[in-house]
Amino acid sequence: MEFAEAALYYAAIDPELGDRFYDVIDGLITDARQLPATFRFIRQPARRHFTREFPYGIIYVERPDDIWILAVMPLRRKPGYWQHRLATA
Repeated sequence: MEFAEAALYYAAIDPELGDRFYDVIDGLITDARQLPATFRFIRQPARRHFTREFPYGIIYVERPDDIWILAVMPLRRKPGYWQHRLATA
């Protein structure tokens, strides 16, 4: 939901910007899937991977066979809003 809302926001500004945002976040997810232990813990067991191109990042938890994305979050607003999601991780 957060991802879709942000993509729609950027697409409303410019469709190419929306596409670029989608591609950048998709790249973060790909990085995290390929090398999940590479990125810093933000609050164990959750890790954060972010981009400098947009003020967004992903918060994820590494699992034995995959990763679980807890949030695609704006880095400058409500930084801990996703923490309640760790209870189900």
